[in-house]
Amino acid sequence: MLQRSIFHTALKHFFTGTPETHKSLPCGLLCAFRWGPGLFWHRSKSTGLPDVRERTLVAIKPDGVQRRLVGQIIQRFEQRGFKLVGLKMLQASQDVLSEHYCNLRTKPFYNSVVRYMTSGPLVVMVWEGHNVVQTSRTMVGHTNPAQAQAGTVRGDFSIHVSR
Repeated sequence: MLQRSIFHTALKHFFTGTPETHKSLPCGLLCAFRWGPGLFWHRSKSTGLPDVRERTLVAIKPDGVQRRLVGQIIQRFEQRGFKLVGLKMLQASQDVLSEHYCNLRTKPFYNSVVRYMTSGPLVVMVWEGHNVVQTSRTMVGHTNPAQAQAGTVRGDFSIHVSR
């Protein structure tokens, strides 16, 4: 389960306030979660129905940055009609990762995950749009690239479940 504060340091540059709610996603090439204060309503003039707009955080992990996939991933989200409202490249600290992966601390692969996540920069982005949380999950695809459908980010770009 993703911890609310994993990217709080990066996001404070994008928004004021603190994250109130989130939903977990399986991690792999990308992770995303709902940013509570980013949920807001617009009233559509044509239908009179509210247009729920959500915000979600998407992170491109070190191998995606190293393989120069950032532009292609951004393009996919833009083509879906989502709006990029924040972007930052950062190096995750071991303290942040320790909190983020607290549920994995007892797993034998925990140290390798932390080592991998600190091996290079991450690109964190905040995307906004209607149903962006669920749509992002679909666009990213299954955690295991062998099970991810072609056309998803993981299906097209992932090499291994850890990369």
